[in-house]
Amino acid sequence: MKFLPITSYDLDEIKHLQPEDWSDIIPDMEFYIRSGFCRTVKACVDNRIAGIGVMIVYDNTAWLAHIIVDASFRNRGIGLGIVSELLQGLRDYPVTTCMLTATELGKPVYVKAGFRTVSEYIFMNREKSGLDYPVAPNIVEYNAQHRAQILQMDRRVSAENRERLLITHLEGSQVYLKNGIVQGYFIPGLKEGPVIAENPEAGMELLKVKFTQAERIVLPSENITGIEFLKQNGYAETPIKGTRMVLGENLTWQPEMIFSRIGGNFG
Repeated sequence: MKFLPITSYDLDEIKHLQPEDWSDIIPDMEFYIRSGFCRTVKACVDNRIAGIGVMIVYDNTAWLAHIIVDASFRNRGIGLGIVSELLQGLRDYPVTTCMLTATELGKPVYVKAGFRTVSEYIFMNREKSGLDYPVAPNIVEYNAQHRAQILQMDRRVSAENRERLLITHLEGSQVYLKNGIVQGYFIPGLKEGPVIAENPEAGMELLKVKFTQAERIVLPSENITGIEFLKQNGYAETPIKGTRMVLGENLTWQPEMIFSRIGGNFG
């Protein structure tokens, strides 16, 4: 088995790895390839791509993502090999915490690699139309003056410095302002459309805006307020679960302030 970086020339071959219940993996692969803070890996066996994986590095934290093994190559240790290869690459960075979101299929592999469970993501699907809420007057379109406050709040909530990911998607986002202070944000153009808020008031109002475009909303199990609010507005919890796992130091994140995650690859 040989490990090599994924290139744009591999994308056509990678398409067959697409899991049925995942969003299209190709746009994510294109993003990883062109982003300086991501490292891609393909596992090659007999001149075929048997599996892939990605490492996303911020400052002292990292995420493993899109670890997929071709069905015909499973149960041969390839998934664990990809994880080990990515973790070995982390030695070049001052990373103290590595995270991932595990499916039920992948979880045993990550346990073998030393990851432990810290939380669950709850998948909420729209089953009926919710109430038609007006947009709260506190919600305004993003402008450059909001940038520093958004980044500071995101760092408090996630306990990570995700600036390199967020800054390219802030245009077109919406913020909840009170007395000139940003208390929440919604970025519809970034993956699943994260909603992060300092308090339930801001989180609920931003979720009302998200209702108009989201058939599925995923949030941490700790955000009981958000889950109950979604249930009252036409959403139902699905059997799907995403397990948040960590290797290394625990983070002092604030999951109750996450009303919609970015995605399985970024938390």
